[in-house]
Amino acid sequence: MKTIRFGMIGCGQMGREFASATARWCHLTQASARPVLTAICNRSLRPEKIGWFTGNFPSIDLVTEDYRELLASPEVDAVYVAVPHHLHQEIYCAAIRAGKHLLGEKPMGIDLAANEAILDCMGRHPNVLVRGASQYIFYPAVQRILKMIADDAFGRIIELDSGFLHSSDLDPDKPINWKRLVEYNGLYGVMGDLGVHSALVAFRAGWEVLRTTAICSNLVSLRPGAEGWMVPCSTWDNVTMLSRMRDLRADHVFPWVLRLDRIMPGEKNSWYLNIYGTKACARFSLKNPRRLELLFYRGDEQRWESVDMGFETAYPTITGSIFEFGASDAFMQMMAAFIEELAHGQPSRSCASCPTPEEVHGCHCLFNAALRSNESHIEVSSLKKSRPVEELAAR
Repeated sequence: MKTIRFGMIGCGQMGREFASATARWCHLTQASARPVLTAICNRSLRPEKIGWFTGNFPSIDLVTEDYRELLASPEVDAVYVAVPHHLHQEIYCAAIRAGKHLLGEKPMGIDLAANEAILDCMGRHPNVLVRGASQYIFYPAVQRILKMIADDAFGRIIELDSGFLHSSDLDPDKPINWKRLVEYNGLYGVMGDLGVHSALVAFRAGWEVLRTTAICSNLVSLRPGAEGWMVPCSTWDNVTMLSRMRDLRADHVFPWVLRLDRIMPGEKNSWYLNIYGTKACARFSLKNPRRLELLFYRGDEQRWESVDMGFETAYPTITGSIFEFGASDAFMQMMAAFIEELAHGQPSRSCASCPTPEEVHGCHCLFNAALRSNESHIEVSSLKKSRPVEELAAR
């Protein structure tokens, strides 16, 4: 089996998820390549931070606080990068220029300009594979919905309803972190953190966002800082968007309601997706990740059917199909998609590929429109004003 040597930049929670998935790669039964972690980089090399990695992964030969040293290593073929958004442009472009294949955490740039700078760098290095990291589309129910979209099973789309709801910041005394500071997270706020996860399905479906209205809320304006005094929270906590969408295949317009909330009582980590069409409807939420609700119009009484989804994954594993699928499984499926595309030059199928730069660029255009709408209190065009990705890649 082919081995792909990975370096990892950023040793936080997602870095530990990535490393853990490499350790159980034997869980996949049909993988044609496997990752091995050979280098890690973090801005702090405190033993309590780094010891978990070096103690569990003897394959690590390089530990550094300088990402340039990691990118210069001939023992690294590809990198997984999970750093605050203000560092995306600098580190992603450096990785691409170094010829390292890149799996980068969302939103692939702190803003639209940074995202397009990354796309421009990609265009100058076409032999480097660059993909975004978003695991939620790999839940079995979402994979089934994506296939239904590809098969035109919904008919004419009536409405799209999606979002990501948290209560992680409900406590006003929760200490501030980088996601609440605009210099690190950007003006997008919650959109930069949760938005790509929730908006991705619309762009993978090929639907076009025409115009957007948004309301952004900063509900907790001050939080405790590291020194004990209160620090201003400068990013949006909650955002609700209403967009006019066009289905290019059927050439008709429908509404999309997108909710991104860091402060929503009663929620923990509720990613959800509801699609209503003239032939079929589908509803799914992480509140019950096994349940996929489907409704098919057959000319008789309308009935929602509850399908109990199991471990029906895009990339087969040793786990039986009757068992439960979880967050770490979704992360491994995302990694498998990246590695299979890297090994074969194309994904096994379009529904089961990592987010493409084109899809993520569409998210940036949407978020940029939402910011302008919130500021102006009017509906704003969400169509891409800048050069398309194909043009950037051709440079």
